[in-house]
Amino acid sequence: MTAVGIDLGGTKIETQVFGDDWQVIARNRVATPRDYDGLVAAVAGQIAWADLQTGAPAPVGIGAAGLVNPVTGLALTANLVASGKPFPADIAKAAGRAVTYVNDCRALALSEAVFGAGKGHRTVMSLIMGTGIGGGIAVNGAILQGPTRTGGEFGHTAAPAHLVAKYDLPVVQCGCGRMGCCETYIAGPGLGRIARTLTGRDLTSQEIATGRHTEFAPVWQAWCELVADLLRTLILTVDPDIVVLGGGLSQIDKVVDDLTVATQTAQIGDFSIPPIVLAQGGDTSGARGAALAACNEVT
Repeated sequence: MTAVGIDLGGTKIETQVFGDDWQVIARNRVATPRDYDGLVAAVAGQIAWADLQTGAPAPVGIGAAGLVNPVTGLALTANLVASGKPFPADIAKAAGRAVTYVNDCRALALSEAVFGAGKGHRTVMSLIMGTGIGGGIAVNGAILQGPTRTGGEFGHTAAPAHLVAKYDLPVVQCGCGRMGCCETYIAGPGLGRIARTLTGRDLTSQEIATGRHTEFAPVWQAWCELVADLLRTLILTVDPDIVVLGGGLSQIDKVVDDLTVATQTAQIGDFSIPPIVLAQGGDTSGARGAALAACNEVT
């Protein structure tokens, strides 16, 4: 079965067509429009392009940041001009067919569970660390999701008070509206916030990573402890077979080693932790996961 995955981001829309062996056989990229009508039309246009490649309508999965309320059908997203709009329904109407709309972090978890670093494991958890924090859980090759569709919004759990106090970090409002979310400390801007608090300097993530064994060691230690505390909470809650890291911060050299040590230190007693590994799918992982989610809906 051929399938279509659309990676819908704040700056680009990339459509990938997958063949029977789940390899990319065609891809197309366009800029993300800044107005809602243009955005809907652009996604519908990508679906029409994909139909030309496949010769017949194939399952279409769309992976995008943010959430869709399953009761109202309205989107909530920070990087697309779609908040408060019935975005998936409008895309389906414009395209003239059903589409599967999934959070991009959940799509990555599914892709990695079936095709990537989590292949062969029953319960795969992803943690995406970039400009925001999100994740997903895949069990037996399917996204684990409940009636609210909010599962995987790990970044909007509360940051640990003992670490916020230990490093005298500011408690700030998150983009979700709440105060003191994990995301405000461990996403890219959060790492910068830790650096500003501990050093008084505005530093990039790369500058911190480069100096993490020397002058910025306290910054890196604080960040690792905060991420490890979140991972500990997730492990205690889900007990996954493996944790797959994605996002820009996961590309920092040796970050898996440092977080493995920090998470083992944070773990209860002398219990072990699951392997922490890097995502393998690269720029195909999200689109492939969305396409697979669409296939799972029709089979």
